[in-house]
Amino acid sequence: MQVIKVNSAPKKEKERGCGLYLTPTAARRCFSSAKIQQASSPVCILLIPLIILLSDPSLVETAATLPWCPIRQVRFEELPLRPKMQFLPAGYFWTTLVKMLVLTLSLLPSVSGAAGPAPDRSCADLRQFYTGKGFTLAGVPQTETSGEHLRTCPQGPTCCTNSMEENLEGLSARETEALIKEAGRSLQAAFNTLHRSFDTYFTELHSRSERSLQEALSPLGALYSQNTRLYGDLYSDLKQYYRGSALNLDETLSEFWSRLLERTFKSFTPSNVTLSEDYLECVAKQQETLRPFGDVPRDMKAKVIRAFVTARSFVQGLIISGEVVRKVSQVPLSPECVKALVKLVYCPHCHGLASVKPCANYCSNVVKGCLANQADLNPEWQNLIDTMIQVASSFSTEPSLDVVVSSIPAQIFEAVRLLKENVETVSAKVYQTCGTPVEPGTGSPMLFEPKKKKSGSLTASEYKPSPTAGLRLEIQVSDLSSKLREMRQYWLQLPIALCSKLAAGGANKDKCWNGITKARYLPEVMGDGLANQINNPEVELDITKPDMTIRQQIMQLKIMSNRLKNAMDGNDVDFQDASDDISGSGSGMCLSGQCSRSRPGLYSYPQDVNQVRGVATCQSRPCSLLALLLLALLLLLCR
Repeated sequence: MQVIKVNSAPKKEKERGCGLYLTPTAARRCFSSAKIQQASSPVCILLIPLIILLSDPSLVETAATLPWCPIRQVRFEELPLRPKMQFLPAGYFWTTLVKMLVLTLSLLPSVSGAAGPAPDRSCADLRQFYTGKGFTLAGVPQTETSGEHLRTCPQGPTCCTNSMEENLEGLSARETEALIKEAGRSLQAAFNTLHRSFDTYFTELHSRSERSLQEALSPLGALYSQNTRLYGDLYSDLKQYYRGSALNLDETLSEFWSRLLERTFKSFTPSNVTLSEDYLECVAKQQETLRPFGDVPRDMKAKVIRAFVTARSFVQGLIISGEVVRKVSQVPLSPECVKALVKLVYCPHCHGLASVKPCANYCSNVVKGCLANQADLNPEWQNLIDTMIQVASSFSTEPSLDVVVSSIPAQIFEAVRLLKENVETVSAKVYQTCGTPVEPGTGSPMLFEPKKKKSGSLTASEYKPSPTAGLRLEIQVSDLSSKLREMRQYWLQLPIALCSKLAAGGANKDKCWNGITKARYLPEVMGDGLANQINNPEVELDITKPDMTIRQQIMQLKIMSNRLKNAMDGNDVDFQDASDDISGSGSGMCLSGQCSRSRPGLYSYPQDVNQVRGVATCQSRPCSLLALLLLALLLLLCR
């Protein structure tokens, strides 16, 4: 913090007229009474004689607020007051301007001496810390230097050099990216766990249903034993569909019922009657129009498609979510972010404040600026998580997932039973369309003899899942939903999680590193997302240039959400393999995260010393001196 004290000049100084009409000698005498400590900026040093020339105490207060003048302490024991304004000759302004230039140049040597650093302090702690991070001590100072050379850390007495700043930038990038990847891997592992859990549940449910075929269909006799491959192919196709195959489930189920009608009709035909392939194909085509199996195929198709579409979509959602986390976690930090991180984490070490942790709000602004693009994932991320929770809940909605899959054998049995009970009606309609087979040697039409239904098998309407199966599904849905809810705020909680490891606690608001010294951090905390960083005082961002890798992942989340919503409506979605959906994103750009992250910073805000923080410290330039002199001249004109 700056301490500026201005005392009125004694009466004899007023009488001496130490004001506008200063000679170089008089100016030196007046200036020598000013004690300057740690005036690290050359611009500030040049500002002092101009203040004295104008002899206006209010200008001292103004000078103290200039962002490019980080004077730690200026104490004027005696400051002459400006005498009453007199009429100034026409050439006075040019004369005064020349005098100011001469005074400025003549005062530089004495000011440089007056603005020397405080007694040197040892850099032993910094050297030990620096080597502990894996760096050598080559070029590391033994004692503090003035710090005018610093580019990232605030200028002032320091134990760091430019090369050390560069090394610490690389270290900050590696450490922070490692923390982000570690958090990402943890979330990926959670998605993988959910995926394995649900996949294990569903594949076991599918396998139990397939194993129950023999028990459910064995009463059909030869109609089951001679067609086991047909039933096995149905389950194989369902499993492939669940795994992501490009099968059309509607066509697959229609084909199954057509083939079942063909095989059933053939089994009712006497062994001495041969049905041609064309005739059987004609019979198979009657499945849709004749409805020989009643409403079972239609009801079963609607339920099975909805069950398998939602199950597959849910698994794909888990896979894609994990892949999005992996890809986004690998996006490198921008150079502007890295500089802000160095200032946050390692500049305190450079200035002898190694034990002082960054202020929590300061850390929030830095990390929110660094992860601004990642935070833009949040709306679509939450939408996807909410949709997956809805899908998980739909698994237990009647008819529940376990009932639909487990009852497939019972529904097949009921369909065949209905055909056997109505075989004469069905066969008559088949004859009308495909022709009537003739019994060999008689020339008479073949007659069907329907058989009575054998007892001992459940119909679809009678089927009820075991209480254990229903309980397991309930536990599965509850676990999935609760775990997904925990992931919902991930991209907004990531900055908080990182700062919990980097920053001081809330109780140390006045004893934390604010980017300049050990004091309270005053700027407000920015919102989340790229657009809210336009006024971020810590990280320079171009909000018109979002990260393209992250934008592509946002689109992946949106596509996946739409697929899940379609799945809940029972609409078959055209899935590719999960690897195609994910690995293809970003093709041709930013492969392996190697794209340059350099971006022009359009929104940088100069630091206001009274407000503690800012983006950068303006370096002294010749144009600054000229502007300063012109400002002084304008002040003279106004007076």
